[in-house]
Amino acid sequence: MLEGKSILITGAGSGIGQTCAEVFAANGAHVLVTDRNEQSGEAVARKIRDAGGKAIFHPCEVTDEQSVADAVAAAVRHFGGLHGAMNNAGIEMRSKPIHELTAEDIDAVLGVDLVGVFYCVKHEFLAMKDGGGGAIVNTASAAGVRGQINASDYVAAKHGVVGLTRAAACDGGALNIRVNAICPGLVMTPMAKGLMNEDPVFAKAVEGLRSRHVIGRFGETYEIANAAMFLLSDLSSFMTGTPMLVDGGYSV
Repeated sequence: MLEGKSILITGAGSGIGQTCAEVFAANGAHVLVTDRNEQSGEAVARKIRDAGGKAIFHPCEVTDEQSVADAVAAAVRHFGGLHGAMNNAGIEMRSKPIHELTAEDIDAVLGVDLVGVFYCVKHEFLAMKDGGGGAIVNTASAAGVRGQINASDYVAAKHGVVGLTRAAACDGGALNIRVNAICPGLVMTPMAKGLMNEDPVFAKAVEGLRSRHVIGRFGETYEIANAAMFLLSDLSSFMTGTPMLVDGGYSV
């Protein structure tokens, strides 16, 4: 489905990003694995290569615009261009009501989850417009289309990602660049499991969230990867500016 396409993935050292890297490579993509954790990112790239896929690792801190620009340049240098990108790097909410959030809390969450996506889209556009176009998928969340208790920081960031996706799609139309977002429900990633173990408020909320996923369970990382692969492939050639809900019915 992605045969011969070069695809950059941020936050690919674990969780959804790791599974995306593995699924995309298994479907023919040349993958640039990026993460701020060099050890886990390199391990993912090595695992893909050991399985016969094509992948290299490049470190990237999405809150640093130059680091993002360097990662995009690395994809172009190694693979001869950039055909797709999955802007997936993100951090968790601080699990506080809005009146308890500090400026540092807001700066941290919005810095990674929104501003980092902006930097990625900007530099991916610069590479793709010179290469004839491409497709971008931004990881938003079901929290990007609805509210959630004790999550003003995260909800604001993910609503911002949805808005950024729509606006960037308008800019990308004339450049043959499609921009869509994927909005997962709760997926049992290492980040989510860590929050459950470390944050009793979040752990208690999770039990209530399970029943609100009308499909009756939480998501698996491969389910998000398959949806993202569709958005990056030519099968979705008439889709842009779309926040695709892959949330087990949570948002309904």
